[in-house]
Amino acid sequence: MDSPWIMFGPPDKSREYFALLSCLPLNKYRAIPGFLRFSSQIQKQLRATPGVIGYSLRAKLLSRNFWTLSAWADEKALTDFVAKIPHEQAMQAMMPHMGPTKFTKWKVLGSALPLEWEEAIQRSKKGEPT
Repeated sequence: MDSPWIMFGPPDKSREYFALLSCLPLNKYRAIPGFLRFSSQIQKQLRATPGVIGYSLRAKLLSRNFWTLSAWADEKALTDFVAKIPHEQAMQAMMPHMGPTKFTKWKVLGSALPLEWEEAIQRSKKGEPT
């Protein structure tokens, strides 16, 4: 199940942005409620974060796999977001419950927003630079 793309204002179509796809597998089903609780808190954090352009979430509950897809003004905006609570707290709390995570990063023009899941997944499979 994919959440709709949430955009925080129109992007500059000629500007380059920073895109991120994260794959977040959980080791056990019992970790799902905590993950979803943190996800809700992080979505609230996103609404107050400077530099986020837009995002979407993908959840495959039966396989315990979750993905985030987001666009940022630049990599620093993302790094600043990750270092703040609740995101930083969520990473520490969930780390023992996570399988191998994977992050795919790339540059994207504003004219290509919103990001598309299938294109992002293909980039990940091709081993785009991270």
